[in-house]
Amino acid sequence: MLTIYNTLSKAKETFKPLDGNKVRMYVCGMTVYDYCHLGHGRSMVAFDLVTRWLRKSGYDLTYVRNITDIDDKIINRANENGETFDALTARMIDAMHEDERRLNILPPDQEPRATDHIAGMHAMIQTLIDKGYAYAPGNGDVYYRVGKFVGYGKLSRKKIEDLRIGARIEVDEAKQDPLDFVLWKGVKPGEPSWASPWGPGRPGWHIECSVMSTCCLGDSFDIHGGGSDLEFPHHENEIAQSEAATGKQYANAWMHCGMIRINGEKMSKSLNNFFTIRDVLEKYHPEVVRYLLVASHYRSAINYSEDSLRDAKGALERFYHALRGLPRVAASGGEAYVERFSVAMNDDFGTPEACAVLFDLVREINRLRDSDPQAAAGLAGRLRELGDVLGVLQLEADDFLRAGAEGKVDATEVEALIQARLQARTDKNWAESDRIRDQLTAMGVVLEDSKGTTTWRLAD
Repeated sequence: MLTIYNTLSKAKETFKPLDGNKVRMYVCGMTVYDYCHLGHGRSMVAFDLVTRWLRKSGYDLTYVRNITDIDDKIINRANENGETFDALTARMIDAMHEDERRLNILPPDQEPRATDHIAGMHAMIQTLIDKGYAYAPGNGDVYYRVGKFVGYGKLSRKKIEDLRIGARIEVDEAKQDPLDFVLWKGVKPGEPSWASPWGPGRPGWHIECSVMSTCCLGDSFDIHGGGSDLEFPHHENEIAQSEAATGKQYANAWMHCGMIRINGEKMSKSLNNFFTIRDVLEKYHPEVVRYLLVASHYRSAINYSEDSLRDAKGALERFYHALRGLPRVAASGGEAYVERFSVAMNDDFGTPEACAVLFDLVREINRLRDSDPQAAAGLAGRLRELGDVLGVLQLEADDFLRAGAEGKVDATEVEALIQARLQARTDKNWAESDRIRDQLTAMGVVLEDSKGTTTWRLAD
């Protein structure tokens, strides 16, 4: 029985889809004005993990993740670059998809773009105006009337009275209340714009997701996800807009993943303390980066450091060493491990406990590999099967363990030296065997001997 921590109720709840076995999930995606940083990767990997487990559990999932392809940051960056906003976003979307592929992130079923849903935004905004939840002051803007929505603050547990303290209205705004937020922005010189009933302009950020989610999944759906930094005001405002417009509960469960932190601060472009995914992948294997992101519980913060990446690499090396030398066969045996893994994942996607099961499975594989290689091979298949839920352990062991060797050592030379050493050992020429090992060590090659065979990898 799957339980999910629902940010709305602040409790774990038994997951019950709204429509039989069908699950509809919407996740706030990227604002594509720059390359994705590792914090974005954390969110993408977290909900990829949710996607994999829901499907592994037999649910018929529709996964929607949007793209914000128009906002202030995009316009400013395009102007800085001297290019159109759509040329910038096209490049960044391509780069984002490349990052996803390298991190073994499955594509969402639908990936709506804000600029393709302008008409839907006009319709929802007009509905909100007609119901008294929004107003157009006549300057081209349209604002949401926060004080009219009775449930405002129910996701973040913030009170309107507290939010009003210190809030103010900017000189160029025509708000009735400092808490009111913009649904439609009147055009400014040099900005892209779309015609609307209130004059040319562009959408506010919050209305985009309300419209894209309900367009793709209906007025009510099962799961809404995103980073914990979106809980307020973005997701709070989505609820206010959507439920005021439709009169229905917006999302049944809210999931928020933790942030990547650098020296205790959230990784973000605004703080200029971020590493792009491609920067990190220049130094570390994509599977190492993915394992770092899945080994911690999705709701917890991850402190990024070289040490944490080395730990992730070491864990994967241990897994791949267990797989090394065993034939790829169908998973067999290890049902108790599968049960423990399932219990962990059904408890709000408990990946730390699930990873602990993999380590226990590795110990059993290593125990059996000499005495019962057939059983060990079946368990190795099981290890790959469970690893696939986490999006790892699908490579050939040698391909992972020797990753990065190209350009550093000549694999043909290494293999020849290993064969010469094996012959020296057969001839009991221990001095020559030691000399060759020392030569390989100087080349940065680590040898691993087992039952008359020797494998190799690069030293850390």
